[in-house]
Order: sequence, then structure tokens, then C-alpha cells
Amino acid sequence: MANLNRLLNKKKRLHKKYRQLIEDAYNLRPTDHALSDFSEYKATKVLHKINKLEFVIGDTQLQAN
Repeated sequence: MANLNRLLNKKKRLHKKYRQLIEDAYNLRPTDHALSDFSEYKATKVLHKINKLEFVIGDTQLQAN
């Protein structure tokens, strides 16, 4: 159960980081395309981590029930 809570907290932190990176990319688009693209790339990597984590959490919740 503690592991599940830790995974859920990590997912929450990653979502917050993802939203911030996407917002930065959006705000940088008019002034600096390269930096905006880099922020978007990092957000994509974070989203990939979130998706992997959701798979693990879903599997863990199935085992817990």
C-alpha cells in the first residue's frame, strides 16, 4: 500500500511538471521557437514517464483487489 501511495505521489509530481513544461512551451512560442521546442520535447519525455507509471499503477491496483 505504501508503494502505491508513493507511485501516486510521483504521478502527481510528474503531471505538475508536464503542465509547467507545456505552459512554458506555449509562452515561449512567440519569442523563442527553439526553446519552446525544447520545452515541448522535455514535456513529451515526462508524458512518456507518466504513461509508463499509469501502466504500473493500473497493474498494481489489479493485484491489490
